[in-house]
Amino acid sequence: MSWETEFDNWTAEYLPDLRILCNEPMSRHTSFRIGGPAKRMALPERREQLVLLLDYALACGARPLIIGNGTNLLVADQGLDRLVIDTSSALNRTGPGEQPSTVMAEAGATLARVADFACRQGLTGLEFAHGIPGTVGGAVCMNAGAYGGEMKQVIQEAAVFFPQEGVRFLTAEKMAFDYRHSLLTDQPEAVVLYAVFRLAPGEPETIRETMRQLMERRRASQPLELPSAGSTFKRPEGHYAGTLIEQCGLKGLTVGGAQVSEKHAGFVVNRGGATFADVTELICQIQHCVLERTGVHMEPEVKIIRS
Repeated sequence: MSWETEFDNWTAEYLPDLRILCNEPMSRHTSFRIGGPAKRMALPERREQLVLLLDYALACGARPLIIGNGTNLLVADQGLDRLVIDTSSALNRTGPGEQPSTVMAEAGATLARVADFACRQGLTGLEFAHGIPGTVGGAVCMNAGAYGGEMKQVIQEAAVFFPQEGVRFLTAEKMAFDYRHSLLTDQPEAVVLYAVFRLAPGEPETIRETMRQLMERRRASQPLELPSAGSTFKRPEGHYAGTLIEQCGLKGLTVGGAQVSEKHAGFVVNRGGATFADVTELICQIQHCVLERTGVHMEPEVKIIRS
C-alpha cells in the first residue's frame, strides 16, 4: 500500500475535518511560481492537528515538508512524492503575549502581519521584519533579518515540536542563532509551532513611519515586481553576494526564463516560464564564475527541494 493511501485512510478516521489537497501544484505555493504537484498537501487549522500530522507522516514514510508562504523555496518541476504541510492558511494567529511588551505569533503568520500588530500595540523592535515576505516559522529557523535587525534580537521564546521528544520551549540563547542559521537548521524534522517576541514600548506613528521608510528602500533596490525567492545567496564572509555577482559582469545573465536581476544582482528572478532546471543551472553558473574570478564560494540561501 502506498504512503498516500495509508495517509488518506488514517486522516479519514482520525482527522476527518482536516483539509487535504491531492496533487497540488507547488507553483501556487512558492514565490518563485515554480514547482510541480505535491502528492498530498495538508492545511491544518490547529497546532494539535499539526503535531498529529507530523507524527503519523513520519511513521508512514510521507517525508513531511513544512512550508509557510514558500518565499524561500525552489521546488522541482516533477513534483514531490511527499506530504506538504502548509501552515500559512490557518495556523497564523497573532496576539498579545502573556507578559508585558510581548507578542505571540503562530508559525504561519506573516512577518508583515506580526509587525503590523506590534505597531498597533505601540511596540517597537519588529520594524525591520515588516518587509520580509516570509512567515514566523521559517524566519525563526533561519534567523531571518534585514536592515540591521534579526530574529535573535527579538525572540524571547519559541515553541518547537521535536518528533522524538515532544514540544520544547527554547529561549533565543538555546536556539543558537547565527547568520541565517539556528539550532533548527540542522534539525529539519523539528517544527516551530509559535514564537513569542520581546519588544519595547514605542510610538505607533514613529514605528509606522520607520516601516514605511524601510519598505520604500526595499522597493527601490529589489526586484519585487518579478517572482523570486528573495536573496538567492547567503552573504559570504567579508563580502556582499550581489556586489560580487555584479563585479563579475553577471547582471542580466539569463538561462531560459530565469535571470540575474538587472535591478539587484543578488536576486535570481523568474522572467516568465522559468523552470526548476533554468534556475538551478543559473545558480551553478553564478557559483562557478564567482569562484573562478574571486575565489569566493557562493552558498545558496534559497532552499532547493528536488524530491
